[in-house]
Amino acid sequence: MNIASGMDQILTQLRAAAEVAGGDRSAANAAEVSQTDFGQLLKSAVDQVNSVQQTASQLSQEFVRGNQDVELHDVMISLQKANVSFQSMIQVRNRLVTAYQEIMNMQV
Repeated sequence: MNIASGMDQILTQLRAAAEVAGGDRSAANAAEVSQTDFGQLLKSAVDQVNSVQQTASQLSQEFVRGNQDVELHDVMISLQKANVSFQSMIQVRNRLVTAYQEIMNMQV
């Protein structure tokens, strides 16, 4: 699973939860959307971001050591991928925190 699809699934689940909270969907439709384990999905996305960052770090260290097999453009691309994936994960985290705060502020 790549990072983008994992984050898309998380956002889909958040939207479904918001619709259920707003009364737009029935409980049966909500159960269909949340068949995957949310915690496992989130852990998988974080692990993938970590893997991309470790790969970028290893490539940059190899380049600094003077390894002739590692090109500068490969290092720069891997560092940018790591940055983009980390920034995406931060945005997902921010949306999760916002959703949590909205749920906690709901009147029961």
